[in-house]
Amino acid sequence: MAKKQQIGEIVWRDLTVKDAPRLRKFYTSVVGWKTSDVPMKDSDGEYADYCMNLAGKTPKKHGETVAGVCHARGVNKKVPPQWMMYVKVKSVKASIAKAKKLGGKVLDGPRNVGPMVFCIIKDPAGAVLGLIE
Repeated sequence: MAKKQQIGEIVWRDLTVKDAPRLRKFYTSVVGWKTSDVPMKDSDGEYADYCMNLAGKTPKKHGETVAGVCHARGVNKKVPPQWMMYVKVKSVKASIAKAKKLGGKVLDGPRNVGPMVFCIIKDPAGAVLGLIE
């Protein structure tokens, strides 16, 4: 049974870059992750983003996805090229309103990915964070 995600919990992390295959190879070599393809499609055609998976030897940990490496194209072309954490919030819409009131900005979204809604915000110091509901 999957663990229920709590408000404020970091629920995902990924990296969105122009040369995703190069960075996939970099992280498999440097960190030891294994990868699996995630089929994607945009107006330029089909491609794959990558799930970065643990390479552990125990059955429980083998292949567990811990992050993603994505192409900066299609729906992800506005996402900055840095490791992005996504934090669960009760309401993306309400969190956006609070962020703007406190001097933050929305860099991408809100948009849907399956049943989830997410956005990327920039705080007043310039740091970015993904919010997901």
